[in-house]
Amino acid sequence: MSAQPQAGSKAPEFSAQAIGGEYTSPATVKLADLRGGAVVLYFYPKDDTPGCTRQACALRDAWSEISSKAKVFGVSVDSIKSHARFIKKHDLPFPILSDEDHKIVEAYGVWVEKSLYGKTYMGTERTTFIIGPDGRIKAVLPKVKPDEHLKQVLELL
Repeated sequence: MSAQPQAGSKAPEFSAQAIGGEYTSPATVKLADLRGGAVVLYFYPKDDTPGCTRQACALRDAWSEISSKAKVFGVSVDSIKSHARFIKKHDLPFPILSDEDHKIVEAYGVWVEKSLYGKTYMGTERTTFIIGPDGRIKAVLPKVKPDEHLKQVLELL
């Protein structure tokens, strides 16, 4: 597990399959290709779970405001198929990156040990990184709460 990159540091590069938004079929997205504009990279634990759904739907509901300020990408370790179902079910307007091999969650330091009902397991910590046009991290929202996420992102953009 790597340490989370902090504000001011260069955002870890990635290349991953995306679906949703402008990607009507799975396509490879590289962070390097997104330079020149702000990017919101939000990591969440699992498609179609209550908190993750509230977080995604809040972004959807404020899409006209947020999309004019940044490109938004959700990231989870779920498959492209799972993401496609999640996007369709909730009419999400932004793409989601599939990180089944855990390369992105590990590079961003959000693949962590979690605990539930006395059991420990590895999972994704709900964290958002706002990346500036220069590829540097402008802000980090660690352990963000789903219902506060949108407001915090908009304030930082």
